[in-house]
Amino acid sequence: MQRRTLISAAVGGALISAAGWRLSRPETAAGQLTRSAALPDGVHMYTGSDLAFGTTMSIQVLHDNRRQAELAIEDAFQAARNVDALMSIYNPRSQVCQLNRDGRLAAPDAHLLHVMQDAMRLSALSAGAFDITVQPLWQQFSQAARNQVLPAPAALHAARSLVNWKDVIISADDIRFRQPGMAITLNGMAQGYAVDLALAAVKARGVRHALLDTGEFISAGHKSANRHWAIGVQNPRDTQALTAVLEMDGRSIATSGDYETTFTPDFRHHHIFDPATGDSPLQLASVTVAAPTGLQADGLSTALFVMGSAKALRLAASLPQVDVLLISKQGQVWRSAGLRQVPS
Repeated sequence: MQRRTLISAAVGGALISAAGWRLSRPETAAGQLTRSAALPDGVHMYTGSDLAFGTTMSIQVLHDNRRQAELAIEDAFQAARNVDALMSIYNPRSQVCQLNRDGRLAAPDAHLLHVMQDAMRLSALSAGAFDITVQPLWQQFSQAARNQVLPAPAALHAARSLVNWKDVIISADDIRFRQPGMAITLNGMAQGYAVDLALAAVKARGVRHALLDTGEFISAGHKSANRHWAIGVQNPRDTQALTAVLEMDGRSIATSGDYETTFTPDFRHHHIFDPATGDSPLQLASVTVAAPTGLQADGLSTALFVMGSAKALRLAASLPQVDVLLISKQGQVWRSAGLRQVPS
């Protein structure tokens, strides 16, 4: 899965992870683990990195036992890799690829069922703004972009006719499409679900303080006795600048931006699609969501991007423990009160 890049910056001496590792990422190669010097309370910070979802995942944990820290990090990475193996749109052996190829998937994995059922709920909640069946639109735009053009109107019309979340039939026995030629993408949910499972794996090893990044972020505990974990939100028009730095409070944080995968240099056409138009939404450049789970934050960041600021703010306000930071293409910012910003 090709997904959003992530940056990190040192703010006030603390490591701040943010949406393209560009400034000061922990120097840990994929498959390796590093240990910091002993911290004042006698624990060490262990940092590990691995590959999945077409990007580099990173985990930082605080622990007083190296072996348990190693096991926690490896368990977390394995949990995330399992999600990628199930839900990748690029791996022909994944269950999502099998479904897209055949139009039906028998005996779907329980994790896939869970994510797809949640996707259906989010589609209903957002009145169709979130729709996993937009994959035919992605295919048309990505193919056209290789020739530096936009899809032909007839091809785009044909792709739009295949987009309808209500045409996905889900049961414990199988998942199938009502229309031939349909295809799904779970790129708007899989990394969020992976970070939830990764955190559960870390906690199962007795780790109480951690920051995890699978392309979405989630934390547990604190970075130190008097310091929260924190992440920065990238300025959507300047890869070296942050719009905000947010304290992590145990919720997950996900960002969707028009700069992540673009089909035209003006950010007009990109990887986020409005199912109603078959093209990219026009108002917003970036949506950051804090929510109780990575799955919820990931899906909402896409849904709210499509909905636009007014509807997005209303929906977010109606959901427990959900906060948002919205940035328009003109640089206007909307922020809900529950986001805890680190003072500059």
